[in-house]
Amino acid sequence: MMESQDYAHFAAIPWCTRHLQGDRLIIKTSPSRTIKPTGEDALFSETLNSESTIFRLLQVYEEPLSRTERVNEVKAFLTLGSGLNGYPDVCHGGLVTTILDEATGMLIPINQERKSIPSGTFMTAYLNTKFIRPVPTPITILARTWFTKVEGRKLFMQGTIEDENGIVLVQAEALYVQLKNSL
Repeated sequence: MMESQDYAHFAAIPWCTRHLQGDRLIIKTSPSRTIKPTGEDALFSETLNSESTIFRLLQVYEEPLSRTERVNEVKAFLTLGSGLNGYPDVCHGGLVTTILDEATGMLIPINQERKSIPSGTFMTAYLNTKFIRPVPTPITILARTWFTKVEGRKLFMQGTIEDENGIVLVQAEALYVQLKNSL
């Protein structure tokens, strides 16, 4: 695990610390926070990368025992600012859905690298989101995402956004489909 500003930020938050401990944890800044010459990930690497939007983002998952075994769950910690408000002190619902789309999508490159799911381009076919409670701002949240089923070109996932007390604020179910041809 490399020491990063993102890691240091979340390690300093007591409730996050308990999620950042374990012998087989992989902890890293999300690759979507890196500016790419192709423009890929510009939303999270540029537009939503500021003190008033998504100040910090860290992804965490447990390394399976086998190198080819699928990583079934990813946790993403995010510190959200008031620049994401849709209502005073409440994150805009569209941004909440965007965060869940990003978090569920984290499972794909991790597992393609392990060759535990097919290579190629996957896109969101649907992301059904259930808003249980408002996501306040500013806040540090935990987005959890996991596979429920993998069927050929279809990846079925679920996800939640939780607050520091583990209270689920938002739930989602997603389907990603592998494109037959690359973009």
